[in-house]
This record gives sequence, structure tokens and C-alpha cells, in this order.
Amino acid sequence: MNKVFKKIGAAFLAGALAISSLVAVPNQALAADAPNVNASAAIAIEESTGKILYAKDADKLLGIASMTKMMDEYILLQEIKAKKINWTDKVTISEYAHKISQDTSLSNVPLKLGEEYTVEELYEAMAIYSANGAAIALSEKLAGSEGKFVELMNKKAKELKLGEFRFVNSTGLNNSDLKGMQQVGDKNAENQMTAKGMAKLAQHLIQDYPEVLKTASITKKDFRPGTSDRIAMSNWNWLLPGLIYGREGVDGLKTGTTDYAGMCLTSTATQNGMRVITVVLHANGGKGSGQHNSARFDETNKMLDYAFGNFKLAEVQQKGSKIAKPKTADVSGGKEESVPLTAGQNVTLVVPNAAGKPNLETKVTLKNKTVEAPVKKGDKLGTMTVTLKGGDSLGYVDGKNVETVAVTAGADVEESGIMSRAAKAVGGFFKGIGNYVVDGVKGWFN
Repeated sequence: MNKVFKKIGAAFLAGALAISSLVAVPNQALAADAPNVNASAAIAIEESTGKILYAKDADKLLGIASMTKMMDEYILLQEIKAKKINWTDKVTISEYAHKISQDTSLSNVPLKLGEEYTVEELYEAMAIYSANGAAIALSEKLAGSEGKFVELMNKKAKELKLGEFRFVNSTGLNNSDLKGMQQVGDKNAENQMTAKGMAKLAQHLIQDYPEVLKTASITKKDFRPGTSDRIAMSNWNWLLPGLIYGREGVDGLKTGTTDYAGMCLTSTATQNGMRVITVVLHANGGKGSGQHNSARFDETNKMLDYAFGNFKLAEVQQKGSKIAKPKTADVSGGKEESVPLTAGQNVTLVVPNAAGKPNLETKVTLKNKTVEAPVKKGDKLGTMTVTLKGGDSLGYVDGKNVETVAVTAGADVEESGIMSRAAKAVGGFFKGIGNYVVDGVKGWFN
């Protein structure tokens, strides 16, 4: 009977342990299943790290429509920062900019032929209301002609390493909408980029010129109030708080719609200290028409819900903190034989919300196997890659798969004096002789 009860007890204990282990699983759960985004291409990234959280055909070259104006904004803000142009500078409206601005079937503010407008007025019209005539006028101011400006756009896209792209105008319109005045490409050409490239452009724009969000987040503003040019501008990004699909935390960036590109949106939002950038190209497979269709906002919301509901930023290593493996580097010619290794900067990763303490994979690569004294605290001795153990395969928007940080010396190591080095040398010499004698004595008995 005792043996029977022992077997029953063992079985009960094993079952209890199995059940308890199952109960513990949710604490180690990874992010929920990714959403099904109904678009030809889409991507979501965490802005500060560039970590990709979701991707669908993100390297597919597609039309980007008026999201093109994000590149216009980048180049303009770059010139403003360099003091090559000022917000109060005047822009004289050409026949080309005037003619496009009068087309009410396109997003526009009316511009008078030969009249002067400030750079700031045209910038706000372009960023808030997606005004196409204003975009052309600014391109002419910045480069002399839209054709020359397109050259700047292509050059900047290469410089920012945006991947595959094609720019043929400053507006994102199909060239057929430019009244026969297009300067680059054939009459049906249109700007193209990938979802990944758009996300990367948005990241550069936000990080290099964060003031862009002050304008991109404006929901309503009058263009030239108190004049005959006055027009009420309402932002086409209806995810902005206060608009029809308003979402808390959204503060940019740009919509776009053409027959070729479909409904597009590059959005950005912050929540709990994390900023996410999303891109949808050709939302809902192009079904529906006009700026008012909700598809691009619905599909963007799926990605924002997924990103904020499942991920968070975590600082996994602080600048100056000790590195676990290896803890030290060998030092040659110093008063100490080794120097502790520390992280040269803070390391922040995107981790699943449900995760406890992140389980990391690290790899340290030192410049030299042995460091020559003297060593100063903070000297860069190598690098360390950091990633989550068992992490996903999506990587980062710039193409890397891990975070890389500097490995630095955690302390000073002074160079040893002449006498100290001599003593070490003599000690090494006699140690060598001792080994020689021992080896010789052993030889006598062979």
C-alpha cells in the first residue's frame, strides 16, 4: 500500500508542478500576433532606435503621392538651419505655381501670379493643407526650378540611404496633373518609394528637425487671414486629436492620395514615452476614393494599437556600468595587469510589454587582445553588440540586426615605472630559468 501511495503522491506532485509551470507562462509571453494590415505595403518602427515592429512588403517600390512633401520639408528645414534662407524671405509666384494653385480639384491654396508670399506662409500651406502650388513655389525658391529641386531630392534620398526611390516632381502628383509643365520624367510619371524608405525619411525628419511636428500637428489654420487670399486650411491627417478619427498622442506627419498611389499615410504618435512611426501605402488595396476615406486611418490604427499594446522601451545597460563577459581586458606595461570594461553609452532596446527582465545576448569585440598602458578611464577599447535572446528577425530600419555600443575602460591604469618593469622582466627571466632547470632535471630521468 505504501508503494502505491508513493506512486500516487509522485504523480500528483509531477502534475502540480506541470500545472504551475503552465500558469507561469504568460509572464514570459512574447508580443501578440501581428495585425493583418490591409495595404499594399506597411511598416511600423520605434523612432529612437529604428527597431521594426511590423512590416508588410516594406521594400516594395510604390507610389507615395503627397507624402513626397516630407522630403520638401526636410530640404527646406535644412536650408533654414544653415541660414541660407529665412522664414520671412519673399517668394514670387511663377506662372507654373500659379496655374497649379488654381486647380481646385487638387489640394491647394490660391496663389496670385507675380505676388509675393513668405516662405513660412507657403511652408504651412504645404505641411498642413498639402498645397501643391505652394510646394512648387518653394521648390523654385530653393533651387531655381522644380527640375533642379528634383535633383536635390534625389541627392538627399541617396545621402539618407532611403533605399529604392524615384522623384520626378516636388508635389507627389502624377505628372499628368501638372498642366503639361512637368520638368522631369514622362507625362504619366509619379514619385515612388518603399514603406521602409518613407519610415526612414520620417525618422530623419523628426530627429534632425523636430520642429516639423509643431506644424504637422496643427489641425486648422487660416491661410493669409484678412486678405482676399484667405482660405481655411484643415489638416488632411484626420488621426490628429480633435479631428474625425482623432487619436491621443498623434502629432504628424503626412497624407497622400493619387489614383496610382492610392490612400497613403505616414503617421507618428507617442505613448508612455515611446514614439512610433507608421507608414501605409495603397491602403485597402486602393478601394474607395478621395481624402475622406477612412482606410488609411483604420489600417494605421491597427499598427499603432499593436505597437503600443505589445512593446515598450527598456534601458538594458547604463553608460559606465560594468560589462559581465568579459569583465576585464589585459593590460601590458601597466601598474595593473587588467582594466575593467564598461559600457560607453546607454543601451535601450524595444522589448515585449509582458516580458520581465530582458534576457540579452551580448558579444564584445576588443580592438586589441592586450591594451598598452597608460589607459585612461573612458578610453574606447572596442564594441559590444546587444540584442534580445531569441528576438525576432525584423531587425532595424537602417538594415542592422543588433544594437552596437562602445566598450570603454572603467578605470585609469598608469604605466609602470622603469624599476617595476625591470623587476617584472627579471622575475620573468628567473621564472624561465627555473622552468628550464626543472625541464632539464626531468630530462635526466627520461
